[in-house]
Amino acid sequence: MITKTVRGFAAAALAVLPLLSAAPAQAAEVLPLAAAIQELPLAAESREGYQRTSFKHWVDEDKDSCTTRMEVLIAESRVPATVESRCKVVAGQWYSYYDGVTLTAPGGLDIDHMVPLAEAWDSGASQWSAARREAYANDLDADQSLIAVTAKTNRSKADQDPSTWLPPLADARCTYATDWVSTKLRWNLTVDQAEADALAVLAEGCGQEVVEFEPAS
Repeated sequence: MITKTVRGFAAAALAVLPLLSAAPAQAAEVLPLAAAIQELPLAAESREGYQRTSFKHWVDEDKDSCTTRMEVLIAESRVPATVESRCKVVAGQWYSYYDGVTLTAPGGLDIDHMVPLAEAWDSGASQWSAARREAYANDLDADQSLIAVTAKTNRSKADQDPSTWLPPLADARCTYATDWVSTKLRWNLTVDQAEADALAVLAEGCGQEVVEFEPAS
């Protein structure tokens, strides 16, 4: 199920990979970044009980042989991705917006959860069912949820929020803030005070940036 189209080019893959019929989309909500930040519920965070295995990820939800990782690589490649048997992506062209680096080999890329799994747990996902956590970890229905970035930047980010980590490319930070807020609103996740303060500071320098999101079902 290849749904990303904004950052990538997936036309060639669409010709050979079966797709399920898309469900009718909900109307997207659009808010200025500063106003969107104000909509985020404020709450203290707790990592008690967290395990990465609580979020089953890189599944093949639609049984087309493409795991979530491969779906993202195909969708975000700026040229038609080279896909071998059993949906193994071996080449393409990907722009990692965190650091402005372009890669042609998928081995140098990680698929980043915009809001890391541990941060999602801290922010409300600890109360979710296993099925909802799996849906979160494999969310292909919002371009902001999962992105291909250099492994170096993804591992530098780890499970941090914007109060302690921002993309090294300064020009990427407003996009990052909007993507972060969009993901938290989509999944009704909370923010702690330090995170909210950091986002508010970012928003002051982001002009007319807007946040667009559809609540996850």
